[in-house]
Amino acid sequence: MGSSDQEFSTPPPASRQFGITKPISTAGPTETDLKRTIELEEFLVDAGLHEISEEATKREEVLGEIDKIVKSWVKQLTRQRGYSDQMVEEANAVIFTFGSYRLGVHGPGADIDTLCVGPSYVNREEDFFIILHDILAEKEEVSELQPVPDAHVPVMKFKFHGISIDLLYASISRLVVPQDLDISHGSVLYDVDEATVRSLNGCRVADQILRLVPNIENFRTALRCLKFWAKRRGVYSNVTGFLGGVNWALLVARVCQLYPNAVPSMLVSRFFRVYTQWRWPNPVMLCAIEEDELGFPVWDPRKNPRDRTHHMPIITPAYPCMNSSYNVSTSTLRVMMEQFQIGNKICEDIELNKAGWGALFEPYLFFETYKNYLQVDIVAVDAEDLRLWKGWVESRLRQLTLKIERDTYGMLQCHPYPNEYEDPSKQCSHCAFFMGLQRKQGVKIQEGQQFDIRGTVDEFRHEVNMYMFWKPGMELYVSHVRRKQIPSYVFPEGYKRPRPSRVICQQLVDKTSGEDIGEECEGGSSERRLKRKGDADCSGARPNKPEKRASISPTHEKLPTTDQQDHEEVIFNDSVDVRANSLKDLMAVKGIEDCVEASCGNDKDDNARKLANGSSFLECGEASAGDLFCNSEMIKVDLEQFAGSNCTIVGGSQELVDDDKQGTSPETEHLKNGSAQNAKPGTWSGPRSSWKCDC
Repeated sequence: MGSSDQEFSTPPPASRQFGITKPISTAGPTETDLKRTIELEEFLVDAGLHEISEEATKREEVLGEIDKIVKSWVKQLTRQRGYSDQMVEEANAVIFTFGSYRLGVHGPGADIDTLCVGPSYVNREEDFFIILHDILAEKEEVSELQPVPDAHVPVMKFKFHGISIDLLYASISRLVVPQDLDISHGSVLYDVDEATVRSLNGCRVADQILRLVPNIENFRTALRCLKFWAKRRGVYSNVTGFLGGVNWALLVARVCQLYPNAVPSMLVSRFFRVYTQWRWPNPVMLCAIEEDELGFPVWDPRKNPRDRTHHMPIITPAYPCMNSSYNVSTSTLRVMMEQFQIGNKICEDIELNKAGWGALFEPYLFFETYKNYLQVDIVAVDAEDLRLWKGWVESRLRQLTLKIERDTYGMLQCHPYPNEYEDPSKQCSHCAFFMGLQRKQGVKIQEGQQFDIRGTVDEFRHEVNMYMFWKPGMELYVSHVRRKQIPSYVFPEGYKRPRPSRVICQQLVDKTSGEDIGEECEGGSSERRLKRKGDADCSGARPNKPEKRASISPTHEKLPTTDQQDHEEVIFNDSVDVRANSLKDLMAVKGIEDCVEASCGNDKDDNARKLANGSSFLECGEASAGDLFCNSEMIKVDLEQFAGSNCTIVGGSQELVDDDKQGTSPETEHLKNGSAQNAKPGTWSGPRSSWKCDC
């Protein structure tokens, strides 16, 4: 193993300044702080965040076996390329670790980030991704082997004896790699390409972090706590546009520098206090940015125009210094700032003995926060294809967020949720991701305002389908669902949480303001504290039967007055042609490979049970949801079987036209031509695979 795995000694905190500024406070802990720290550590242990000794031993054994494999691999290549016997004997490769394992904050089941450093004549493109790949593929103990050569940091992913490994490779400009190589020394960067620099950077950054914090153990406890918090609150995912492990480590390390004598309970509280007040895009840095004669680009917004566009710069402390959080968008930054504020308020309550540590780690109620969501369904023939396909799609989801922000000029905000969900009822391999949608808060809605993202979604799907390892059966579907139509499989209990009854709402009226009541009765999270005009209806004035809201049509000059803030129109692209009003009384539409389902809920509203002349496209209630079409081929539906359900038939897909019974009225002719103009308010319109709803 590499020399960077040695343990750093903890320097005395009062002997030197840590970071680029003086500390905010050098005060040490009180007895109360020490007591809270003990309670926090006990909570983390009870939460199962520490691995048992047997698993730790197994990890060390796995790393030892991988180290033997790469050493044998390099010797084999050295011999094949005609080097002398002495060179073959001295040929070497060294394994280093980085990430959570190197920092000492990994938990049970966590992967191990590893780096293999090899000699100059062993390259990444062929030797690593082909020859070493084939060697690993033949090992019985290796499973789920997945090369990702085109990633920003090329990586080979696999499981070794069930332990997940992310293996990088760096070829340095030496014929022989010494076993005691000091990877933190700048000489390893001589005469290497930028992909190698990025591969080396993870280990160099981890070592620097441990050198730059005043107390390593306090840093580790605080980081373990805040990573757990970030996962519970849905903001732990670099690939989705939030923050990953190294980002959270850098943020926590900076707080440790600002409060060098603080214990973990103090550091967690100060973390939220600092970052609720941080003025982004001012960068977070653990040390000054170094420039070197090697000439690699470093983060510098004065020289690099692209660096000026970064929203939440968190700069790595090792040369070349980079922004580790370039994936963050305006939407994800907004979400994280909201979560920082919530965390800060809870920590204030903990310090006042009004709450315990458990309150800080309450899971985020994502599916009760927004009224509208995008559902991204990923489908493949089998589990192995799904794993590959899902990894690619997930890596591109951030682009969908950025494209929606771009095409709506930031007026439609996206909240991508990093958790993935699986529908166990599907016969095909399936998983789904969700995005919350809302218009930008505090902006006055304009009459006839529309957010047309059909082209945006089409562009995203086209880019995703360029996957170089695509196979038949790998499909992607993007659809729109409203809060009350979220599929039940996303909920831990397998069913939706019941909304508070009107009696409960009335009791809440007596205790809280209407500003909070609206969210409780609407099923939204009380964390948002957003006041709506319709909040007063929660006290019992709302009718028993849900009213259908009218969407904004170009032909309408006036907006609805009820719940006005939530009625701008959003036009979505969707692969689902039949949508459900309710999850009750599901009706299956059998299709190819029994993988096509649709559902329509029954309601007592007789006025909603009608068929419009000249129609062929199902419109079910309010922007209603259904299960996806797993097969790209459209299925013709017998419209008569939907009679009596809460569905209205409107013009739409030509593939669903009943030519024998229905003609084409002037009102629906434009829909067959793919135009959404002159559509009736409150109806889906547009060509097949596109539709709109009120938002």
